[in-house]
Amino acid sequence: MTYACPVPVEEKEVITLSHGSGGRQTHQLIQTVFLPAFQNRWLEMLHDGAFLTVPDRDIVMTTDSYVVQPIFFPGGDIGKLAITGTVNDLAMCGAKPLYFSCSLILEEGFPIEDIRKVVDSMQREAKASGVHIVTADTKVIERTSGKNLFINTTGIGVKWSASPINPLQIREGDAILLSGDIGRHGMAVMAEREGLRFETPLLSDCALLAPAVEALLQGGIELHCLRDITRGGLATCLVELAESAQSNFLIEEETIPICNLVEGACEILGLDPLYVACEGRFVTFVPAGQVAQALAILARHDPLLPACQIGTVESAGSLGSVTLQNGFGTERYLHRMMGSLLPRIC
Repeated sequence: MTYACPVPVEEKEVITLSHGSGGRQTHQLIQTVFLPAFQNRWLEMLHDGAFLTVPDRDIVMTTDSYVVQPIFFPGGDIGKLAITGTVNDLAMCGAKPLYFSCSLILEEGFPIEDIRKVVDSMQREAKASGVHIVTADTKVIERTSGKNLFINTTGIGVKWSASPINPLQIREGDAILLSGDIGRHGMAVMAEREGLRFETPLLSDCALLAPAVEALLQGGIELHCLRDITRGGLATCLVELAESAQSNFLIEEETIPICNLVEGACEILGLDPLYVACEGRFVTFVPAGQVAQALAILARHDPLLPACQIGTVESAGSLGSVTLQNGFGTERYLHRMMGSLLPRIC
């Protein structure tokens, strides 16, 4: 299903980091960049760790590292990605994000002004999701290009729902819902890297998923499983879930929304959009009787996203497979992506 795409903004400045300047430079970074941006009572203690109070519920914890290149891309940057990616991993477990740790590895010569932009971006996303960045670390490594910045974030959250949400809860007859169009993040990063230009800018789909998940749960939707679509794209995501659940999925190809710019870019580069990464899309498995209600909630949450049902769980108790059926009734099996289709897109 092809549809017309959603548009960007910009800026830049300099000042540099040097390797081997020790604690003085780290102290300056903390005082002039991190503390003003992330300001909270835990971080301001400047201790080796943070003392946290967590509600009396199950704790969920996740960690991820971000190495995207280029660091700034249409629709986002590595800072936005580092917060949304980790918030989204917690949300896929049905958890409300609370506290984050953050580590930045900076290459010697990386502009201080760009660090500020990345940190400001992180804080905007953290504030939007109700997250506090309570402990952080920086390291400066030897120069190669002067353009590298890597981020690790670890997130702690508490479960929203008493019911388990994981691949083992997938049931025969479940409807498979997709929260929006696919492939925009991977293609936006690749287009920026390769210097491809379009009349309408192709923006990453990088976005927070926790609000949508919370809305579904508050709306009484029985979420059996959630999974955000990242490396390997929709196809790999579905295959991994089918194998974990030992179930067979039937996916209707014509129902999968793909932005016309993504389709065009994939044709130019010889890529399959089903295997291109997203950073703000998820699939969820719900009882067939709740499809209309779930889609109505997603539509209210973000009217611009074409959330839809893309398939069903046909049978359980097998090794797990995903069948893609086109508009002519022709079927083919989907397989997980082998190797790296698009390196360093997250």
